[in-house]
Parts: sequence; C-alpha cells; structure tokens
Amino acid sequence: MDYAKFLEDLITMVAKENASDLHLSVGRHPTLRVSGQLVPLSKIPILTAENTQGLAEAMMDAETFAEFLKNHERDFSYSFKDKMRFRVNSYFQKGYVGVAMRLIPVRIKTLAELNIPNVLLDFAKKEQGFFLAVGPTGHGKSTTLAALVDVINHTKAAQIVTIEDPIEYIFTPDRSMVDQREVGSDTVDFGTALRSMFRQDVDVAMIGEMRDHETMATAVTAAETGHLVFSSLHTNNAAQTIDRIIDSFPGAQQAQIRSQLANTLIGVFSQRLIPRIAGGLIPAYELLISNPAVRNLIRENKTHELDLVIETNSENGMVSFNRSLMDLVRRGEITMENALIFSLNPQELRILSGR
Repeated sequence: MDYAKFLEDLITMVAKENASDLHLSVGRHPTLRVSGQLVPLSKIPILTAENTQGLAEAMMDAETFAEFLKNHERDFSYSFKDKMRFRVNSYFQKGYVGVAMRLIPVRIKTLAELNIPNVLLDFAKKEQGFFLAVGPTGHGKSTTLAALVDVINHTKAAQIVTIEDPIEYIFTPDRSMVDQREVGSDTVDFGTALRSMFRQDVDVAMIGEMRDHETMATAVTAAETGHLVFSSLHTNNAAQTIDRIIDSFPGAQQAQIRSQLANTLIGVFSQRLIPRIAGGLIPAYELLISNPAVRNLIRENKTHELDLVIETNSENGMVSFNRSLMDLVRRGEITMENALIFSLNPQELRILSGR
C-alpha cells in the first residue's frame, strides 16, 4: 500500500471536516475529533497492524522511526506540504502501533479570534514575571500562549525563545527575534535549555510544559531575574496550580519556592473549551491576577482562599470559572446542561443561575 497517499487522504479529511485531531488505532476506523466529539471515518476500512505502522513510518524519517521502535513512543511534529502541521504522539498498545495527531493551525489567531478576554494583553506588556495557562489536555493552553507571545512579537523589540516538545506554532519574527528550540533535536531537555537561556540575552521565554520541579524552579528563577516567562500545566484552576508547583518540591524546599512564586507570579489563566450551541467550541475561563492579597495568600500557604479573592475582584479583571460559564449561558453560547457538566462547583453554579 502507498502509505504516503493514504496519509494524504486522511489529512484531507481532517481539513474537510474541520477536525482538531486524527486517531489511528488497530481494529478501528480512522477517527477524527470534531467540535470535541470523536467521529469514526466509517467509509474507510478498519485499520490493521500493518496499516498503523505504515502510516506512522510515513510521517517519520528513518532515524526517528528506528528510535520509536526502540522506545515504543515518540513525540514529534509533522508538516504536510507546508500547508498543515501536526503535533504527533506515536505509541504502542497491546503490541501494535497507535498514532494521535493534533492539528496545529498555521496562522496564530489573536486573542479576540479565540474569544479570550483582552485583559490578557496586559500580561504581554509586562517586563518580567511568571504567567501560566492551565487546564486539561486539548483545551487550548498552547494556543492561548502562542497568541500572547505573538502579541509581543508584533509590538516589542524583544529576544524571545520557546522551548517545546515538540514545536507547535511557528512564529514569523516581526519586531522581535524568535528562537524556537525543540526538546530532543535542539536541546537535551527543558532544564538544559532553560539554563542556557540565561546566557542567550533572552527577554521572553515560553516553556511548552513544566514536567518536573527542576524545570519549575528554573522557570521561577528566570522570572525572578528579570525575564517574562510563559508556561502551562495540566491543572484545573489557580489554587490547584500553585499547590501543584509547591507540592512537587521536597519539603525542605517548599518554603523557598512558595516565597519565589509569591514574588514572581503575575497571573494564572485556566480554560476549558465548551461545546457551542451554534457548533464548534468556545472557551470558559478563570483568571487570577496577582495582587498584594494573592501574594500574601501564597506566602502564608492559604491557597484555598484564592477562589474568594477571584470572586471579589471582578472589577480588577479577575474572573471566576462559574461566572464565565454563566456569562456564556446568558449570551446563548452554551447550554446550562453543559455549563453544569464542565463546572468545578455545580452547586454554586446553580445558585448563580437562580435555579
């Protein structure tokens, strides 16, 4: 079989159906994710072990494929005729090859196009600090960070470095210089690349994901020493994010990182993509903006009180997740049923709705 042609046909289906993901798994039809829902391509035959391995091999060079067969999993980026880019994870399951492909739009959208509040533009204007976009996998964290970094790219003369695994959005340098480093091919790991950053005259750093406390410590130190640092975590809200960072450190180091985080954190943006009544997805979000009260709560290990600070500081731009959900319901963008499904506190949401 001509697997390059088979792959091209599947990617054409991704574009035609406006899908966000393509899944290839033995014993199943190729499957798209469209507006958050899995849609099997039932007109295409069920995939065999030979099919999934052939399709995976069609995306990789010989060296990468050999490494994949040795390690049984591999993250990489794949470009299709310079028109479409994918973040790909290839893996083994039950002894067979599987592939998950996430479409990365070629053009970086603006915050307005993403339905993200303009108050986030304030973070792109900062000279230093630590900003986090958080939420589950596949809910737009990387897209939001790319939009913020691109604002800086178009408005400030800055040296920007991104450290990613793999590289997702491709930035076209404008007023800024942009260096993009991919873990595995351009650098050994996140920690090494971050430490090198201190010798590269960097103004702004975007770390694709913080996976261990060494990376977190270096990122916080970078923010403390005059850099503007953007990164992401798989957490549900601001309070959980701060707890996750602090709890990842050994007990003897937690007081120090708590103090550093209180001094450097400028904001936490948590988002979920909710099915839209008119079709597609729209973000609901929580926004924590650091202020003296937030910094004191972090220092005093009272992160459980951050929700109250967010709720009582809406006039300063902070947004609670439930109020964001209710705003979408009242605007007719999402159903109350979906708002309750995605809410982290459905009981409070019912009170807000008057039900």
